[in-house]
Amino acid sequence: MRSRAMRLIFSAGFLVLAFVGGSHACAICFSLVVITPGQKLDSADQAVLAIQSGDPSWLRIVAVVKGNVPVYDVIEQSALSAPPGEPRSSRGKPLLLIRSDLSENWTSLGEIGVEYADWLRQLAASNRGGGVSPARIWPQPLAVSHLTDGEWLERVRLVARYLEDPEPLAAEIAFGEVARAPHSARRTLGRQLDAATIARWIDDPELAPRRAAYTMLLGIAGGPQDALEIERRIDEALLAQDATNLSAMLVADLELRGSSRLDWLKATFFADRKRTLPEIDAALLALSVLGEADATVPREKVIETYRYFIAVRKPMAGFVAMELARWQAWDATADYVDIIRSKAVKDPAGQFAILSYLKSSPIAVEQAASVPAAE
Repeated sequence: MRSRAMRLIFSAGFLVLAFVGGSHACAICFSLVVITPGQKLDSADQAVLAIQSGDPSWLRIVAVVKGNVPVYDVIEQSALSAPPGEPRSSRGKPLLLIRSDLSENWTSLGEIGVEYADWLRQLAASNRGGGVSPARIWPQPLAVSHLTDGEWLERVRLVARYLEDPEPLAAEIAFGEVARAPHSARRTLGRQLDAATIARWIDDPELAPRRAAYTMLLGIAGGPQDALEIERRIDEALLAQDATNLSAMLVADLELRGSSRLDWLKATFFADRKRTLPEIDAALLALSVLGEADATVPREKVIETYRYFIAVRKPMAGFVAMELARWQAWDATADYVDIIRSKAVKDPAGQFAILSYLKSSPIAVEQAASVPAAE
């Protein structure tokens, strides 16, 4: 029940994003808790690189990344906020410091070489919409970047070559942006990506937290042999009933094999009654990401697959209602009317999602308006 509720909460969250943001963040890498360094840079009014001067109580600005700040100005160490246990500065690399116009304190995002200053300026300039806005989505506030499709394309191309860069903060920034980018933007990186390198990252245990994003990148950059390897790993995961990285592997599999693979997905995850809820949810999440991209697997094919899911998994039909509403896929109206009448959905969250879809559906509104009023 909790997994179902969280599925609907995520769907509701992306419905909010449709109104407050531009392109949609990737649902598989998406987190309601973690805010990436790139998002923090977006939200800052000022960003600089500063290094400890001869006087340990002062930092000297060596490069301005963003905002109207005099270069070679100084910052008091007392005005610097740093995470617990992290030094306020060192005599090594400069610190990347950010702050808002309303704050007197600077926040450190970590150390990074001064040679990255120009790249950071380009990254900051790629967000021409003016930073981020807070969208309140239970249980945490979410920072939503106002990046257009074009700005996302520019941004992912800027960061792609810094994935797993020897400079840790540069690598962290690059991964954070690629991970949260819409899948449609990531798909444009094909020629910039090396499939063999990405495959090594996927197998690196130290990079396990980044495996989902890199698996989806392999679906973009890979070839026939990668498709076979991903299929083998999916089979292993299903045998072990391990859904840990399953949604990302399904995205990669469908990217490499195309819409013809949807019949296998429907039979394996929706028709097979032995599938667990996490496995089913992983398949739906993969379809959601591909539906947003509307490319290798066209959105209309994803909608058809969702309608198949509604037909064979009626108690779970609310899982996809929010996405169908966001895509204005009103052909499912009759499906949902029948489900409500049959009382097949017992979960209140699922009922709410379906009723919200029907409330938005112009077909349902027309049908309701045609019913004669009771005398």
